[in-house]
Amino acid sequence: MPTELEKMLAGELYNAGDPDLIARRSAARKLFVAYNALPYENADEKKAILRKLLGGFGNNVDIQSPFYCDYGENIYFGENVFVNFNCIMLDCAKITLGDNVFLAPNVQLYAAYHPIIASERIKGPELAAPITIGNNAWLGGGVIVCPGVTIGENTTIGAGSVVTKDIPANVVAAGNPCRVIKHL
Repeated sequence: MPTELEKMLAGELYNAGDPDLIARRSAARKLFVAYNALPYENADEKKAILRKLLGGFGNNVDIQSPFYCDYGENIYFGENVFVNFNCIMLDCAKITLGDNVFLAPNVQLYAAYHPIIASERIKGPELAAPITIGNNAWLGGGVIVCPGVTIGENTTIGAGSVVTKDIPANVVAAGNPCRVIKHL
């Protein structure tokens, strides 16, 4: 029988109140609180915390404080990633950022979601779907990316956009819901 963690990562209904999942979220919170409390100049200490918190990351990753996540271990960054102030990543499924990705302030990546049928939702189990952001993408301030979305490489998402569906490579997209405005 699969564990709640295995169900969560497989995109199946899972119980977020599972003791193992609670312990993992608690460990992540301790790490991001410590990360957020350190001065910007303490780069080596901050990087050491990221090694414990995140699933993996390349060279030259710069995450401005405050930064928040659910588990951390399901977040993967490529090379030369910049994450500006007040980013939230609900990583109940894998969140992957490619190389040279820039996230402006207040970007929110939500891999977690709940059943849309109220009678199912109130029972408590949750769902999650992965988010992938391709190389060289830039997400403007306040962008929200919903579960299961892929954003293609070299794409810019305009500030304030709500990305509910996949966005192709080499475009500028914006709005609520986010849609392609210009091909590059």
